[in-house]
Amino acid sequence: MGKLRSLTADEIIAQMFFAQKLCRLEGLPSISNVVFMGMGEPSDNSYNVAQATKVLTTRRFFSLAASKVTVSTVAPNPECFMEFANSPCVLAWSVHAVRDDLRKKLVPTTKYKMVELRQGLIDAMLTRPLNARSCMLEIALMRNVNDRLEHADELAEFTQGMIDQVPGIKPHINLIPFNYIGEDSPYEPPLAEDVTAFQKRLQSKGMYTHVRSTRGDDETSACGQLATTKPKSYKTAP
Repeated sequence: MGKLRSLTADEIIAQMFFAQKLCRLEGLPSISNVVFMGMGEPSDNSYNVAQATKVLTTRRFFSLAASKVTVSTVAPNPECFMEFANSPCVLAWSVHAVRDDLRKKLVPTTKYKMVELRQGLIDAMLTRPLNARSCMLEIALMRNVNDRLEHADELAEFTQGMIDQVPGIKPHINLIPFNYIGEDSPYEPPLAEDVTAFQKRLQSKGMYTHVRSTRGDDETSACGQLATTKPKSYKTAP
């Protein structure tokens, strides 16, 4: 799709305002969680995202708890975590694989080793008070790519490295089964039994782990599916 520009903090907050209005008008449940992720890298627009988190958690405005606002980054560099260290939010890291060669394959833009990026998150967590050291590690599981038990073992060891260095840290591993995005994709969704085995392996090593439920995949609006596509019959104008 390409990047046109970054949103201002006002524009980000306006989306929340109108979403709440829509919920009221349509009788929908009120918004209880906000997650910055998906179609854009939050650390590329860190100032405005950080400002937005402050407004979202201010009592006289939207009054969300800091634990209900998540900023998810792919971690383009180790310093990106520190940009949100003082923000009222949960820091989430799109990890996907902890072995450098596999991570480079899944995240081609990565320029740093995983231990370097992990140290950036550790440094950011150490600046926070003990009761604000929750973080999330996100793994998009793909069949026969990163969903094997050996990958779970590597992830557990990698996470333990954070636990050993940050007193009071509460890492939450979020497993996200890859969604089908078309025949041209080289990746496939994992088998349900493999996801369960992966989760149980992590839990056996003392890791708090959750499997994200898939929503919206029937309308191509689930996680990872929010992209523009052109129908096969589409023709560009002369």
